[in-house]
Amino acid sequence: MRFRRSVLGNSEQKVYDLVIVGSGCAGLTAALYAARAGLKTVVLEKEVIGGQISLTATVENYPGFKEISGPELMRLFQEQAEAAGAEIQTAEVSAIEDLGDRKLVKTSSGDLEARAVIIATGSSPRQLGVKGEKELIGKGVAFCALCDGPIFTGKDVAVVGGGNSATKEAIYLTKMVNKVYLIHRRDKLRAEKSWQEKAFRNEKIEFIFDTVVEEVVGRDRLEKLVLKNLKTGKLSELRVDGVFIYIGLKPNTDFVNVKKNPNGTILTDECMRTSVPGIFAAGDCRDKCMRQIVTCVGEGATAAIQAYEYVEELRGKKT
Repeated sequence: MRFRRSVLGNSEQKVYDLVIVGSGCAGLTAALYAARAGLKTVVLEKEVIGGQISLTATVENYPGFKEISGPELMRLFQEQAEAAGAEIQTAEVSAIEDLGDRKLVKTSSGDLEARAVIIATGSSPRQLGVKGEKELIGKGVAFCALCDGPIFTGKDVAVVGGGNSATKEAIYLTKMVNKVYLIHRRDKLRAEKSWQEKAFRNEKIEFIFDTVVEEVVGRDRLEKLVLKNLKTGKLSELRVDGVFIYIGLKPNTDFVNVKKNPNGTILTDECMRTSVPGIFAAGDCRDKCMRQIVTCVGEGATAAIQAYEYVEELRGKKT
């Protein structure tokens, strides 16, 4: 699935009511609400429009859709936001400077000014941090079953993790690969019961519990994994052609100077306001107890409404 977007160039008007950083479900929802409220709005995205959801094979828990692919769902989000008048541009944000009633957004394609900013950058997949992993990314080590699964058609692969993402993507991979080894450090999965039941019924999935990956081995391509049983300490080797890693996410918040938790998630109040007036945060980059599409959508809408009220207050001060 390919998404439309344009590149932020020097000929573009660079003063906006609202800049939204990130085009996941929170960012695109915020764009929809802000544009409908009449704010001149631009969404900046450095990578894939749609965020992590656009890399998800199947979504079954978003209201209104019994089942829909992640890319298709985010395409609908994008089309609705653009139809409301929001712009979507390609640019990587490196810093945001607070200038009082204006924010200077520094990007790879030039600087923009905005009255308000919403951070909706989500999170990126965490790596195992073991020997050989970094060198073999793209050579057998992967983080997206939807993107890279077809490469391993008819082959044996491993999935590392025990949550919803790992379990769902393991099931998805069985549609094309020969076998999936699901490796989890605990003695049981953490995924929702419905996904666990589907996984346990799938004859192509073999579960390896109480185990971690100690090393990723290969020269030009992944050849095998060195595994360690956490209960016995015993090492073993598992020959696979690919390994998909789903062990959590790291918030993409390094570029913004607001109050955060030690893990990097942004602290906000219930109105999505950060410690800096005029800067809001929504979605998985924000500190919260639940990370689901529906929560991100609600936060995006809330942030946009609060940003609108903030901008209107600024305008009132100038009249």
